[in-house]
Amino acid sequence: MKRHGQLMDAIADPANLRLAFWKAAKSKRAKTDCRAFQEKLDDNLATLRAELLSGRVVIGDYHSFTIYDPKERIICAASFRERVLHHALMNVCEPVLERAAIFDSYACRKGMGAQAAVRRAASYARQHGWSLKMDIRKYFDSIDQSVLSGLLRRKFKDAGVLEVFDRILASYQTAPGRGVPIGNLTSQHFANFYLAPLDRCIKEHLQRRCYVRYMDDFVVWGATAAELREVWLKVEAFLAAELRLELKPNVMLNRTERGMDFLGYRLFPHALRLTRRSKRRFVRKFRAYEREGMEGVWTELQMQQRMTALIAFTLPCRSRGFRCNVMQRFGAEANGLQPRDPRRQLEQQREQRALCQTQQQQPDQCQQQHWLPVCLAPSSTRKSEGSPADPATVPSPDLMVWGEEQEQESGVSSAEHCAKAPGFPFPTTNSTIAIP
Repeated sequence: MKRHGQLMDAIADPANLRLAFWKAAKSKRAKTDCRAFQEKLDDNLATLRAELLSGRVVIGDYHSFTIYDPKERIICAASFRERVLHHALMNVCEPVLERAAIFDSYACRKGMGAQAAVRRAASYARQHGWSLKMDIRKYFDSIDQSVLSGLLRRKFKDAGVLEVFDRILASYQTAPGRGVPIGNLTSQHFANFYLAPLDRCIKEHLQRRCYVRYMDDFVVWGATAAELREVWLKVEAFLAAELRLELKPNVMLNRTERGMDFLGYRLFPHALRLTRRSKRRFVRKFRAYEREGMEGVWTELQMQQRMTALIAFTLPCRSRGFRCNVMQRFGAEANGLQPRDPRRQLEQQREQRALCQTQQQQPDQCQQQHWLPVCLAPSSTRKSEGSPADPATVPSPDLMVWGEEQEQESGVSSAEHCAKAPGFPFPTTNSTIAIP
């Protein structure tokens, strides 16, 4: 097995550190810590480079908080400086970890993802009659750090890189020698790499061709329930002996035609639907987003971005009727709230212009303004007998012909056209209008 060395120089390279900064700053440019780091970018990157080369890099500055969606988890958010370090490490080390992954591993890999895993699982469900779904109990908190360190040493031989990895692992523990922090970029890649031996065991030793894994959720398909029970027992023994992990008790062995919950979807051989849990989560988030948007907590752009991400999860499956029902029940109009209408804003702007003093019109703009469908009526300006009429109040012959042609073709009078025109406060047929 080939081990990779001499990677620290590439990790500490100024170009790699600058690339790591831009990756860490993506969508976080307005954060205080990001702005503070960017103000002295060259000095901060130079300091980080010196710490990496000297082996004195500081690790473990975490901010912990708890989330409850979809379940309760403790998130350890690293400082911005450490996030730059994590990206610098993974820019160089990720290709090495990628070579250890099989094709049917879909988490934390470029070009893969949850949707690709669901599509692959659907294709396998159409080929076999039985499925075995397994999940690891408290996976991130149960990872054995000594086993993970040994697996990393089978891929890397650079002493500086291995020392940084050991410091990252030692910075967090849920039990002595156990756990990786949820929220770090390195933790995601370490957790996915940790189950690579399980992938090889199922694919090569157990000879199970139809197998899909997304982080700690994995499914095996087979022709009979008996062969999948044998796979279940062997996988459970391998996890306990080699990786010191244990399965959740809710292992699901069932016929594929009855469906299977996988990554938030209910998977059938020829159909894909949302699970009940996903539906409840969609309704809860939709109502929260509507409330935040109407109260002005979010801008329209932020509201659109969050709604797009929420709805995108439901698009691959049969969910159009469900989405329409939720929008009708809990949308803005159902709650007695009306969103701002851009067309109404334009109408208000036009009304304000009409109240302003009439500006002198340039000669080249006259014909463009005369094109509007103006209601034709006699002028309200009373002229004394014998005095000439004001030319500004008399419609041109071109306008008269244009109005008459439209009335003949459509069968609707010009006054009715004007009354129905949105955004233009035209008078009725009894009033007059002055054309500048």
